[in-house]
Amino acid sequence: MVQTLSLISLILLAGTSSLRAQIQGTQATPTIQANGSATISVQPDQAQLTISVSTDGATAQQAAQQNATQTNQVLSAVKQILGTSGNVQTVGYAINPRYSNGANPNIIGYTAVNTIQVTTYDLSLPGPLIDAASGSGATNVNGLTFGLQNPDPVKQQALTAATKQALAHAGAIAAGLAGKVGPVVSAQESSTSTPVVALAAASASTPIQTGYVTVSASVVVTVQVQ
Repeated sequence: MVQTLSLISLILLAGTSSLRAQIQGTQATPTIQANGSATISVQPDQAQLTISVSTDGATAQQAAQQNATQTNQVLSAVKQILGTSGNVQTVGYAINPRYSNGANPNIIGYTAVNTIQVTTYDLSLPGPLIDAASGSGATNVNGLTFGLQNPDPVKQQALTAATKQALAHAGAIAAGLAGKVGPVVSAQESSTSTPVVALAAASASTPIQTGYVTVSASVVVTVQVQ
């Protein structure tokens, strides 16, 4: 019985020693995290502007009727300039009461506002569109921006450039540690597209400068060090 217990003890001790050896021999692979960024500027291929028509009336119906007449005039003038080079859509409509001043304000009338957004793919048209809208009854023309119909290809270029920069940074860090870059453990990306915002006052011939759209991307990579 004593010999049997001793044998069991030896087996347990041997198993414990083997487990400790495995734990001590296991080390986490060192990693490096590095950032990369890139910005690409390209010419826009579309323009958008917001046009509003605001009308007042003694009643909500009168304000709405006047607004409908005036908005149709604006739409007709805008569509004549736009042709098939874009589209028009309503983005807002509201009728609100107007109140008198004083301690006990009363409703003195109503204001109707119809807001439309015009998108054109002909970058020579924003100026004429502004002139046509303001000359046919629009009460507010603003929000002129230039952007891209499909920014994805440019975003992919920026992401590729940002990734290359991040890996180059990781390689430089690894070299400083007397090592070299191993497999990529993870990568995270983010990208933004910044449209060009143009501010222009309507005149007999409104001049418009398009500028460039900037697409930015950033990438964070984690790589093993060998």
